Amino acid sequence: MWEKITQIWRVKDLRKKILFVLAIFVLFRVAAHIPVPGVDVENLKDFFGSNQILGLLNIFSGGALENFSVVMLGLAPYITASIIFQLLVMIIPRLEELQKEGEQGQRKINQYTRLLAVPLATLQAYGTVTLLARSGGASNLFGGSFNTPTGIIGDLSVFQMATAIVAIVAGSMFLMWLGELISEKQIGNGISLLIFAGIVAGVPTAFQQTAAVFDASQVINIAIFAAIGIVTVAAVVFITEGQRNIPVSYARQIRGRRVFGGTTTHLPMRVNQAGVIPIIFAISLLLIPPVVAQFFAQSPNTFLANIATFTLDAFNNQVFYGGLYFVLVVAFTFFYTAVIFHPDQISENLQKQGAFIPGIRPGRQTAEYLSRVSNRILLTGAMFLGLIAILPFIVQGITGIGTLVVGGTSLLIVVSVVLETLKQINSQLQMRDYEGF
Repeated sequence: MWEKITQIWRVKDLRKKILFVLAIFVLFRVAAHIPVPGVDVENLKDFFGSNQILGLLNIFSGGALENFSVVMLGLAPYITASIIFQLLVMIIPRLEELQKEGEQGQRKINQYTRLLAVPLATLQAYGTVTLLARSGGASNLFGGSFNTPTGIIGDLSVFQMATAIVAIVAGSMFLMWLGELISEKQIGNGISLLIFAGIVAGVPTAFQQTAAVFDASQVINIAIFAAIGIVTVAAVVFITEGQRNIPVSYARQIRGRRVFGGTTTHLPMRVNQAGVIPIIFAISLLLIPPVVAQFFAQSPNTFLANIATFTLDAFNNQVFYGGLYFVLVVAFTFFYTAVIFHPDQISENLQKQGAFIPGIRPGRQTAEYLSRVSNRILLTGAMFLGLIAILPFIVQGITGIGTLVVGGTSLLIVVSVVLETLKQINSQLQMRDYEGF
């Protein structure tokens, strides 16, 4: 490991890229601590610390949401816009044609994604400010008492509201630009690395809080927590790197005196093809019922008020919420994989290239075979993502430690980003070795 680090540091170009990314991280963390005016930051931190869902949303903002900073939305609008366009490509023929145009078409789709991120950021900024500005609005969500003023945001005038929204949207676009600058250095995905930086930045605080309330009776629980953490990291690496290699053979072709093809390779099918997208979908859907119920909890209509109260009580139940969370993640894993994985298109491409799967006829039978294999390995990936999503509830229930609980989603993101970044750095090192050779 140290030899590899030394080798990386000796390459001047690669060293400059890494230092540039580290400087971007510093800039991001500075921006994450610049709050929007008129916010009680301490009350906001306590509020986010008591809610699992909002804490997870805080992860995707890199810890900026709990500070109500100018970059509080993080990269969520851009990620949402990307997901929307991935779905639209399957529906709108024009976008599908753009995607098939290669790099130029993808550049146009990326531009459309950036433009869509602006109105999404505006809506999200207005919704978040309005929710926290309502008296008791934040405290009622996910475990708070009814009609309890939070004191997070005071009464905002129209000008103050407009100023806050403009600052928040500008901060989100600023982060999107920083992410693209990192991606241009080709040592990792900039969006993922910024989320990774936000997660890692919260680890020292978690250890500090645990040390402040440490009790000798918690030694066994901390040991259990450490063991669960090690097993989880190993499982994340195993599932993230796990893939099914389907053998593919190319027909031999003779052109003049030269022979082409006749080789054998494989088609990799990953166990976790969807990444963390199903968890994001599930969170978005789980947020809707409590937020809607919050607005009707004090309705003069008794029937609506009872339904809203029942909904809030149900989502405050850890067993109900955890079970629903697990089911939604598993369902969205199958849904999103069906969106991004196209057996018919893969089968058609193989047939055009003169390739075939041994023992399987080209065309429809190949597509059916790929679909069958994908569904089998996808079940393992879906169940794993579901367990990862509810891991904080399981760990907290076993150990009773709330300050050190790091969500499985956080570990999934950290491990995936580290593996992907290391692969890109190794590829650049190998490229330089080839040039030297």
